Amino acid sequence: MLDAIYATFGTGWADRGSESRLRDLTREAIFLGRLVVSLLPDEPEGLGLLALMLYAESRRHARRDADGDYVPLDQQRVQVWDEQLIEQAETLLLQASLLVVGGAAVGRYQLEAAVQSAHVVRRRTGRSDWPAIVRLYDALVPLTGSPVVAINRAVAVAEISGPAAGLAQLDDLANDTRLASYQPYWAARAGLLARNGETNEARAAYRLAIGLEPDPAVRRFLDGRLAALG
Repeated sequence: MLDAIYATFGTGWADRGSESRLRDLTREAIFLGRLVVSLLPDEPEGLGLLALMLYAESRRHARRDADGDYVPLDQQRVQVWDEQLIEQAETLLLQASLLVVGGAAVGRYQLEAAVQSAHVVRRRTGRSDWPAIVRLYDALVPLTGSPVVAINRAVAVAEISGPAAGLAQLDDLANDTRLASYQPYWAARAGLLARNGETNEARAAYRLAIGLEPDPAVRRFLDGRLAALG
């Protein structure tokens, strides 16, 4: 049931700007998440899922600038984030952690929400809590077996240990055929290659990412990154 709710939220979250009707799905998913929490207040994964959705929704208006162009998480203006939704998410995550201390199991949604909480730290410190994010991904990778989680972990590792370390993590995923047509893999790889001074390889990866991206705003963003390489 939680997976179905999150899939609904993800469909609405990935709207292409013009498909505003899909945004109603995010509101519906959050409504269902609140309903689950009201019916099952001692289910930590329900609390974790609702927290995760609220963290994401709190950043909705920061994802695009005034011209409708895509803004990545690390460049978003924290002043635009919805403080009320963030505080609700933090409270829910704390409730879930108290249940875990009492013997409940830790699950995917709690860990993913905790990752978002570690990003929210940037409101106060100016920087995400990257060491905590890596530790959380260390727990998520074996739990989910997801290459998407592994990509995110590689990006977090790069923030601590440099782009070469992040690229080494991505190299370990190179044989996963699911990633051949997965845009975020190529975008992450391109960004780390560029930071590591491997300009030609970065150009090739950016071109692949651009070709795989259906959102015009994200394509423009990637085009800009490619053009900046000269």
